[in-house]
Amino acid sequence: MSTPELHWFKSSYSDSSNGNDCVEVAIAPATVHIRDSKTAEAPHLTVTPRTWNSFVGHVSDR
Repeated sequence: MSTPELHWFKSSYSDSSNGNDCVEVAIAPATVHIRDSKTAEAPHLTVTPRTWNSFVGHVSDR
């Protein structure tokens, strides 16, 4: 079984004046992948959609 290619995106709130200083996210059916855009080739963090939604809800409240 092959792994589908991940499609990474940055927030529309990312500051383009800093180049690639952003967090990128790729959403798959059962997982959410998070990486540092400065080191895209490095390993990335993988969490469940529930964990990601909880994190986004928490930081959005700040």
